[in-house]
Amino acid sequence: MQATQTPLAPVHGTLAPPGSRKALAGFFVSGMLFAFPGAIIPAWGHNFSSDYWMVGLYFVALILGLLSAAGMAQGFVRKRGLAFALSVACSTAATALFYLAFVSPPFEAWWRMPGLFLLGCGAGMLHAAIFHAISPIYRHDPAATVNLGGMLFGLGCLFSALLIAGSFNTYTPAAIQVFIGLVPGFFAIGYARSRFSSEAAPHSAGHNIMEEIRSPAAVLFSLVLFFQFGNEWAIAGWLPLYLSQRMGISPASSILILALYWASLLIGRVIAQAILPLVRHTRLLVGSVALAVFACVILLVTDNRFGAVTAVLLLGCAFAPIYPLVVEKIGHRFPDYHPGFYNGIFSFAIAAGLLAPCLLGYFAWMMGLGAVMALPLTGSVIVFLLLATVWLEARLSSAAGSLR
Repeated sequence: MQATQTPLAPVHGTLAPPGSRKALAGFFVSGMLFAFPGAIIPAWGHNFSSDYWMVGLYFVALILGLLSAAGMAQGFVRKRGLAFALSVACSTAATALFYLAFVSPPFEAWWRMPGLFLLGCGAGMLHAAIFHAISPIYRHDPAATVNLGGMLFGLGCLFSALLIAGSFNTYTPAAIQVFIGLVPGFFAIGYARSRFSSEAAPHSAGHNIMEEIRSPAAVLFSLVLFFQFGNEWAIAGWLPLYLSQRMGISPASSILILALYWASLLIGRVIAQAILPLVRHTRLLVGSVALAVFACVILLVTDNRFGAVTAVLLLGCAFAPIYPLVVEKIGHRFPDYHPGFYNGIFSFAIAAGLLAPCLLGYFAWMMGLGAVMALPLTGSVIVFLLLATVWLEARLSSAAGSLR
C-alpha cells in the first residue's frame, strides 16, 4: 500500500482510542503466522527426507496468499468496517491452522498447500486492517507505535517457536496446530466485539509509487530491505530443518534453537535502537556484517550443538541493527514515509524479501542443504555494499543541493 504523501502530525495531550491499541496487538498474531511454517516443518516429517523443493513450495503458497489478500481487506474495511475486517482476517488464519492440523501427516504434502495459501490470506488481510486501525494511535505517538508493533511481531515469532518446541514430544502435530489456531480464533472473537475509530485511513496512490521508483535513494532502500528481509527469513524458514539434517540435532531442540534466534533478534533490535545515537553508524554496520558472515561460516562448518547455538545467537545480534539503521535513514530522506508500514516500493521490497525461503527450496534441492547458509552469508555482504552506496548517494545529493 502506498500512503498519501501528507504526513500525519503527532497529536499530543490526547489518549489514543482503545480500539487502536487492540488492533496493535494483532502484530503478535502476525508474527505467529509468519514464524509458523519454519517451526512446524520438522513436525510434518521433512527432516527425514530431501524433498527441499516441496518445502520451498510451502513458502510459495504462503506468499501467494499474502499478496492476494490486500485487496480483500480494503473492501472489507470500506464496506463492513475495521472490526469486521480484523475479525475475518483472524478467523481465516484460525481456519487455515485447523485445516493444516487435519491434513498433517500421513496426508501427502500437496494437501497442505491450500492451508498455507489460506494462512497467507489471513496474514495479508490482518496486516492491511491493522494499518488502517492504528492510524489514530500512530498519530498520537508515531515512534512508540512503530517500535511497539515491531516488538509484538517479534514476540509472536518467539511464541510460535517456543510453543511448537515445547509441545513437540508431548502432542501430535495436529494437536500442536490446533493449539496455535486457538490464538487467532480468540483474537477474532475479541475484534468482532470491539469498536474502532471511523477516521479515514490513507488510501493507495499508484502514481506515487512510480514517483518513488524514479528516486535512486528509494530504489536503494528497497534493495536493502529486499536482501535484509531475505537474510532474516531464510534463517527463520530453514534453520530447524538445517540443524536436524546437517548436525543430527533432534527436531524439538532445533526448533528451540530457532526460538533463540528470534529472541536474540528481538532483544538485539531493542538494544540497537537505544545505542544508535551513541555509536558511529559506519562502525556498527561493518561490525554487524562481519559478525553475520562469521556466524554463517560457523553454521556451515560446525557439527555440534554448542557451535550451532553460538552461531545462531551471533546471527540474531548481527542482523538486529540493520533494520533500525535503514528506518533512521528513511526517516531522514523521506519524512512522509512511516517506518514499519507497507508503503509504496518499500512494501514490494518486504514482500519480495520473504521469497528467500521459497528460493532456498530450489537451491537446496539442486546444490545441497549448505545453500541455506550460503544465501544469508552472501546477502549480508550485499546489504553492506548497498548501505555504503546509500550513504554515498546521500553525500552526493547533499553536496549537489549545497551548490544550487
